[in-house]
Amino acid sequence: MIFRAKAPLRIGLAGGGTDVSPYCNRYGGAVLNASVSLFAQASIEPILGKEVQFHATDLGVKEQHPLQETLPTNGRLNLAAGVFNRITKDFGPIPQAFRLTTSVDAPAGSGLGTSSTLVVAIVGAFAEWLRLPLGEYEIANLAYEIEREDLKLAGGRQDQYAATFGGVNFMEFFDQGRVIVNPLRIKPEYLNELEHNLLLYFTATSRKSADIIAVQSKNVVDNNQGSIEAMHQLKHQSSIMKEVLLKGNIDEIGPVLDFGFQHKKAMAPGISNERIDQIYTKALAAGATGGKISGAGGGGFMMFYCPLNTCYAVRAALEEFGGTPKDFQFVQHGLLTWTI
Repeated sequence: MIFRAKAPLRIGLAGGGTDVSPYCNRYGGAVLNASVSLFAQASIEPILGKEVQFHATDLGVKEQHPLQETLPTNGRLNLAAGVFNRITKDFGPIPQAFRLTTSVDAPAGSGLGTSSTLVVAIVGAFAEWLRLPLGEYEIANLAYEIEREDLKLAGGRQDQYAATFGGVNFMEFFDQGRVIVNPLRIKPEYLNELEHNLLLYFTATSRKSADIIAVQSKNVVDNNQGSIEAMHQLKHQSSIMKEVLLKGNIDEIGPVLDFGFQHKKAMAPGISNERIDQIYTKALAAGATGGKISGAGGGGFMMFYCPLNTCYAVRAALEEFGGTPKDFQFVQHGLLTWTI
């Protein structure tokens, strides 16, 4: 038998960065995101023998370890090892040797929550195999703890919940790890128009989000008022974006994205750079009314709101930068698991 799981990546529409500690612990955070038709997938196949095999097909990387209680987490496939270690710690020894095969539809460092979504998918595959009694909030929190606490990887909380729940969600983050996911009931015609007008553009670069997030967190610890005020404005942006989407005022999304991007750049150095600013300026000159860098910033994907039919002109204008537009659809499901 093979035990499979898939979880969608997400685009952050508003509030990104306010889900990162210590800001959300002190002030409360709010993020609005949407899952898209790009996925992280994980399959577990029990095998004969006494070893654990990891194969990341998108990276072309394989690792083998003896089947034991704790695996080393200093390799390239540390996320898989981290999930294994936490599963054995919380639920007992794995019953037999197995092969874990994974893939992600976007590269690491792209700003779409790839690492966290992969962790959710791997947790889901183990839950399917071992019949673990885990609900949505429990899976998302477990994935968060594996990344942030066990593996000490800097980042926020939204990605794990977006991957687990799916759909369009307004998420609230509080102290002591409390998270509330509020699904938004948006009319299909509003989502269809947003999907048509939103250009997702890969800049052909990636970055280490942990470095940017570490500076952002330090700015809160150091009581950097400029950075903190920027985060307050981003939290406010998420409420504005929620109202715009629910009421169907879709063409207001461009200016709301621009409002957030200008404040996001004030959170920490490195969120934008000369190349990103050039791409952004070019897109606006071609007809986009706003946009942002996805995720922590510094590279990866950007998105632009292009009203009417300006998306075609914006695509053409950005060709000189060597990046790639990425087609997508919104998806309403989160983590899926099944057995074959």
